[in-house]
Amino acid sequence: MERKTSSAKKPKTRLSSVANAIRLIRAFSDIEYEIGITDLGKKLVLPKSTVHRLASTLIDTGMLEQNAETGKYRLGLAVFELGSLVRRKMDFSSVAKPFLMALREKTGETVHLSILDQSSIVFIHSLESKQAVRMTLDVGMRKPAYSTAAGKVMLAFQSPARLERLFAAGLKERTSNTIVDPEAFRQELATIRVRGYATANEENELGVRSLAAPVRDNSGNVIAATSIAGPAQRLTKKVLTSFAPDVISAADAISTRLGYQPILASRLHRVN
Repeated sequence: MERKTSSAKKPKTRLSSVANAIRLIRAFSDIEYEIGITDLGKKLVLPKSTVHRLASTLIDTGMLEQNAETGKYRLGLAVFELGSLVRRKMDFSSVAKPFLMALREKTGETVHLSILDQSSIVFIHSLESKQAVRMTLDVGMRKPAYSTAAGKVMLAFQSPARLERLFAAGLKERTSNTIVDPEAFRQELATIRVRGYATANEENELGVRSLAAPVRDNSGNVIAATSIAGPAQRLTKKVLTSFAPDVISAADAISTRLGYQPILASRLHRVN
């Protein structure tokens, strides 16, 4: 009991200033889009000196702005940018969902939608297979990009400079099948660009195979990947590659809904 009480108190002490900063940001609304320091103190039930320190910190980070004429505070551009980012991800996932569901029905395997973040992939949508033995991944989970089909298919369309940063950090062996030699990995990416999809043959986890295709935005940039994954015993190499047209079709359908037009995108890239 003592141990639980101790651990429960620590986060409260450490995070009180963060919690108050969040409360301050949430104090604003469409009706009260500008609030003075006195009213903020009343709303938060905090001393004006505390509110002033919090507001000053939030101004420095762009989360708040101060009206030079009235001295009142309002939400800053950084809040808008974060909100727009979340909205885009939510809309993106919503657009993709029906195509992911159709892909799961066609393949019978777990289907994912993921994005690239630095050297990792982040799963933003996951639909589990209905089969008894299946892949299970939570939304928000990360995996190394170089050892997954989704990661490889996105890396295949990244700049050489980004790939060099990846190689500089080192490709660590996840299984005996992981491609860790930079030159071999470059050849793998070249093959992926030609055939339009990537596979991972037990490269991140033994007993698991996956196949992914790129999702593009209206400019033709690869911004995500649609993939299927399942147990290697069921997804033999032959069975896995037989699903390539279905995965590519789903990724292309999502890309089209995001405004991707191959001819227009190629023109934009030539201009740039």
